[in-house]
Amino acid sequence: MDLAGSILQDLNDQQQIRLEKLRKLRDMGINPYPPRSYRTHTAHEVYSSVDSLEGQEVTVAGRLTARRDMGKSVFADLEDASGKIQLLVRLNTAGPDTLSFFKELIDLGDIVEATGSPMRTRTGEPTVDVKSVRILAKVLNPLPDKWHGLEDVEKRYRQRYLDLMVNPEVRDVFIKRAKIISSVRRYLDDLGFIEVETPVLQPLYGGASAKPFTTYYNALDQTFYLRIATELYLKRLLVGGIEKVYEIGKDFRNEGLSTKHNPEFTMMELYQAYADYNSIMDLVEKLITFTASNVLQTLKITYRGHEIDLTPPWRRLPLRDVVLNATGIDFYALRDDADLAEAIRKAGIELRPGATRAQMIDELLDNSEHELIQPTFVIDYPVELSPFAKRKEDNPELTERFEVFIGGMEIGNAFTELNDPIDQARRFQAQLTNRTPDGEENPYDEDFIQALMYGMPPTGGLGIGIDRLVMLLTDRPSIRDVILFPHLRTRIGEEQP
Repeated sequence: MDLAGSILQDLNDQQQIRLEKLRKLRDMGINPYPPRSYRTHTAHEVYSSVDSLEGQEVTVAGRLTARRDMGKSVFADLEDASGKIQLLVRLNTAGPDTLSFFKELIDLGDIVEATGSPMRTRTGEPTVDVKSVRILAKVLNPLPDKWHGLEDVEKRYRQRYLDLMVNPEVRDVFIKRAKIISSVRRYLDDLGFIEVETPVLQPLYGGASAKPFTTYYNALDQTFYLRIATELYLKRLLVGGIEKVYEIGKDFRNEGLSTKHNPEFTMMELYQAYADYNSIMDLVEKLITFTASNVLQTLKITYRGHEIDLTPPWRRLPLRDVVLNATGIDFYALRDDADLAEAIRKAGIELRPGATRAQMIDELLDNSEHELIQPTFVIDYPVELSPFAKRKEDNPELTERFEVFIGGMEIGNAFTELNDPIDQARRFQAQLTNRTPDGEENPYDEDFIQALMYGMPPTGGLGIGIDRLVMLLTDRPSIRDVILFPHLRTRIGEEQP
């Protein structure tokens, strides 16, 4: 038996009933999946202009989501991407054949085309008084119960098409996501930034401390990596004379899943010549407030029960103070790594085996960020935590780096970029010397050092996690809620699409 035959054999009773209707359509010479529609108006266009369209003929198309059989007439709801419009299929307008066709062969969920005249019912509801109906796609799978929606969270992620179909608020999230990305682009384009594309497959990964996904490039007989960041390629462009550059694209890190982490995620990275981390902080405030205003028409948002005001200026706190206030640990005073590790354990914070000083400080920040609800720039990170950031002139143990936190979540990371090739080479080497058992490191990139030796101007750089920004502006608790097709473990016996 071929695959199609196997599928038809496994249909349940409801699917079999719909399949029989499909066969009847074909026997009547009707194509249940015609190649085109002749829609003249969207549902919203008819709904919003029903009075001016009355007496004219319109054709609408979409999915049937509700129906009410009144005997000699049927009311139905037709939905498209613009909204919903009511259909009225009645005997004295459509005739007995069309009414019978609609009742007997059209099911909830079917995608149909209806032609008729806009009108208002006695209750004032905008409606299309249908003269003819055409099937555009016969649906074999019954839709989930519209009143209960699609409540199984994992099924919503695995079958996002159903989630979008029956949960309008989910569609709204992804419409907002598109608008958020568009707003970020518009703001940067208006500032004169140039959008570029850098390699996704790279012969040497870098720009962050993370495990890469590895693949093999047969034509070159060489191991390649999915990029973990766009940073080092974008900085090469500044060396080449492009002074304002950005990229919005996918990065990949071979790490675990959480409410804030997905191995494939979307980042916006930008670099601006003759800027520093202070000017980038100003840019972040303006970029995020512009985006929120454009998408939400407000700077006062709610995230996970917290009322947040995005109105600038945002507070700026040193990393040392943030950690000390939240955990009681002064990592700056604890110079010995063993003493720092002991203090962290006494505070009840779990450390990974063999954690470096940088990883210990990072763990302390992870246990402090929950208090950073209102927009906050956490500034001045230790140099061992910031391999690509320029040292502070008044304290070379710290760097000109900040992370921006809103709603207890890191949204972005930025530096005054290191442009000293000798210092950069030493930091690469230090990372290799102090590599950890988990394999997170920044490999030594000789070509990047050569690029810096040609001279990169003083530069401010920034990375913003687009997925997390969408979480914030749509009040979603998990990154999976804002990624259309998040990664999930394959179930036993289940084939990947």
